[in-house]
Amino acid sequence: MSEFGDLEQFTVSRKRRTVLAVCFCAIPGLAGLEMTLAPAFAANNACDGIKIEVTKARKQEYAPLVAAAVGNKFKPAQAKFFTIMESGNWSAVYVSTPVSDDGVMFFQTVNGKKQFRDVWGGYAEPSEKPDLVSWAKKLGAPERLARCFAETVTERQ
Repeated sequence: MSEFGDLEQFTVSRKRRTVLAVCFCAIPGLAGLEMTLAPAFAANNACDGIKIEVTKARKQEYAPLVAAAVGNKFKPAQAKFFTIMESGNWSAVYVSTPVSDDGVMFFQTVNGKKQFRDVWGGYAEPSEKPDLVSWAKKLGAPERLARCFAETVTERQ
């Protein structure tokens, strides 16, 4: 134990956002104080400007699209979403289904309808980010979405 009491520090990765949590549990007067800092303020965050929240409405919108993309072999409610990234008329959905490995499905909105374009699956090392960005851009995905996708899949643990 240090002069500042029992200090716990850890990093949690959730929805492709890293949160630093610090608990000053044994400092008199600060018992139970928790502080979290999200790196949304970081200028070099690859997902800046990308809408990434997984909301109930978004799950309901994307679940049937995901099910249809894999041949309707499961009920849409069985899709588990890790992140939904949207930029302009493109989106990338990191999802798990009962009939496939986890993957990122890319959709493009054309004439008001989201159309499945391709899926990426597997494991990627941080050194592979340029290749991932290139792959997504070749699909037609915007640069920002491609970078956010690459960051997301290389940080996923």
